[in-house]
Amino acid sequence: MSALKSDLVVPLFVGIAKGLERDVLDGTLTEGSQAPSTNEISSYHEVNPATALRALNHLVDSGVLFKKRGIGMFVATGAREALLQERRARFGEAFVQPLLTEARAIGLSRDAVIDAIAEATTDG
Repeated sequence: MSALKSDLVVPLFVGIAKGLERDVLDGTLTEGSQAPSTNEISSYHEVNPATALRALNHLVDSGVLFKKRGIGMFVATGAREALLQERRARFGEAFVQPLLTEARAIGLSRDAVIDAIAEATTDG
């Protein structure tokens, strides 16, 4: 039996931060808009406010959010585009390489993989 990768388990604050990143990517949170407060996040996710604050600070550190002292946290200008660029850069490693590893393990050829992708993306 092969060992599980340690990156399969992510800290709770990272999961919350990733959810907020998705909100920025899908337009739920737009550039310049106020992010949910620590209390809103902790209540919604039923976590300690310190965990919610850690998620928000993680996004501040990565440039997705910025703080307005005494007011709250806001989505930074360019945050959506920066997130898109980061995710595009990691796409091959995060999705294509595992796909190819599995394809090799089950004996699928390159053409079979391409056919499977084409079939999965066909409308209808």
